[in-house]
Amino acid sequence: MASGERAVVALGRASGYEEAELRAAVEGALDALGGVEGLFRGGARVFVKVNHLSPPSPPERAIVTHPHFAAAVLSALQDLTPHLTVGDDLHPSAEDGFAVSGYREVCSRLGVRLVNLRETGFVRVPVDGAVLREAYLAREAIEADFVVNLPKLKTHSLTLFTGAVKNLYGLLPGGLRVAYHGQYKGPEEFNGLLVDLYAVIRPALTVMDGVVAMEGAGPAGGHPRPLGVVLASRDGVAVDAVACRLIGLDPLAVRTTRYAHARGVGVGDLAAIEVVGERLESMAVQDFKLPPLPAGEIVGRAPRFLARWATSGLAVRPAVVGRACVGCGACARICPTGAARLSGGKARIDRRACIRCMCCHEVCRYGAIALRRPVLGRALRPLLRRPRPRRTGP
Repeated sequence: MASGERAVVALGRASGYEEAELRAAVEGALDALGGVEGLFRGGARVFVKVNHLSPPSPPERAIVTHPHFAAAVLSALQDLTPHLTVGDDLHPSAEDGFAVSGYREVCSRLGVRLVNLRETGFVRVPVDGAVLREAYLAREAIEADFVVNLPKLKTHSLTLFTGAVKNLYGLLPGGLRVAYHGQYKGPEEFNGLLVDLYAVIRPALTVMDGVVAMEGAGPAGGHPRPLGVVLASRDGVAVDAVACRLIGLDPLAVRTTRYAHARGVGVGDLAAIEVVGERLESMAVQDFKLPPLPAGEIVGRAPRFLARWATSGLAVRPAVVGRACVGCGACARICPTGAARLSGGKARIDRRACIRCMCCHEVCRYGAIALRRPVLGRALRPLLRRPRPRRTGP
């Protein structure tokens, strides 16, 4: 994106996931952007990336992009092309994850192809990024004419916020996502990597599900929070920026937004974003609960000689809630360092090996992984709730 270029984000209002109201809100937002006719050519092959975290969860938990939200977008796209594919990378499970979330029924009803990305494969692509030089990305996204991004508005216990930029991390193979968590531990590297991937894919359209968001310890362990908002733009970075403003978070406090803006990948500065449709001020909330400040952010704000002390004394870390653990082993399978394991039918986390990537917290569906601070960190928590934005690049 050229320096000084403005972005347009459309806001729509929907009180819930009732089909007619949601379709009207989505179509109104798209019309405010000029309509789907101005976004894609007729008959184009379009891949739609939803946010569908594993293991399976029903849509009312606000972990996945709601299937009725996806259906509203898909119905609008069907007016332009029949060549639509919906997908995400799902871990193997005894349950059909797409059935649990409701996507199987919705896509069948609409006649839209639904795929688990690991079943159709990944291709190696060059990446001219700040962190990556190459990556393996989903074939469906790489070979499509256009990519449509349907993120869920959620907090994230590692990156603070997850939206349009972070959602594309799911285009990597599951094993590589785990490996990257272990390989790129610092917040500068990991968030820079996320921007690298976004810059490769560059979705033609982003429509964010903020009808019911997730607050607190997201992206899977937080709590549903009704916001009643639909956000749409050609610029996913701008969508993230406006979404952050809606929940009372400075957009440039989120590294993915700040880095993408600094690199010209998208617009993250609210002063350079035009909001159309509903008024932003009328839809903003004041009491949205953010996650605990990620460990990397605390260390980044501490003087170098205090970094080790800050990591051990202030940083949040995952801890097992024994009474809630069912011994499913999801945390052990996802852990990139082997810190999480099963012992005596319960999960255990080796603090020495834990890198605080929060993968175990993300995959647990039983509330058995809590995020806790040492005593000193809890005492200083009021001072750490909202990080000040840094406007420099990685």
